Amino acid sequence: MYMRELNQQPIPDSIKKGLRILFIGYNPSLTSGEIGHNYAGRGNRFWRLLHDAGLTPRLIKPAEDRDLLEIGYGFTNIVARSTRRADEITRQEYAEGRVRLRELISEHTPMVACFVGKGVYEEYNGHRSIPWGVQPESAVPGVIDFVAPSSSGLVRMKYEDILEIYRELSVLVNR
Repeated sequence: MYMRELNQQPIPDSIKKGLRILFIGYNPSLTSGEIGHNYAGRGNRFWRLLHDAGLTPRLIKPAEDRDLLEIGYGFTNIVARSTRRADEITRQEYAEGRVRLRELISEHTPMVACFVGKGVYEEYNGHRSIPWGVQPESAVPGVIDFVAPSSSGLVRMKYEDILEIYRELSVLVNR
């Protein structure tokens, strides 16, 4: 695996003002870091979830992630460094990422900041025991905080249960 880690490249934020959704992950997987695109791991269900939830008109490939700016979807992570698992992220990386992320959201004010994983949102705002979906309070005024399950294949929720939450996101942004 050491050689694989040497081939990592930063994945640039894909963001602009006026987004419908800014998807926020923990950090890139090793596969995503190798190819430079979001949610590229073989077991990651992100692109299938977006399609099945009605958020994209067809199944998107990871290499097309930046094309989604055209329909109002952007991407970033709380931590830029690629790892095998989120538990490899340091407290310092989260602290720095929290500040950067709040600035990014404040500057670009997407309609929805969708945190892909409860842990991402917990690291972002410090709240625990949060529900799925729209959060009662937003960290940045004028931006809806929405928490969706991680799309990683390591998540043990049933696909249909995860999909239902992504469908709520689709209803929210397509009203």
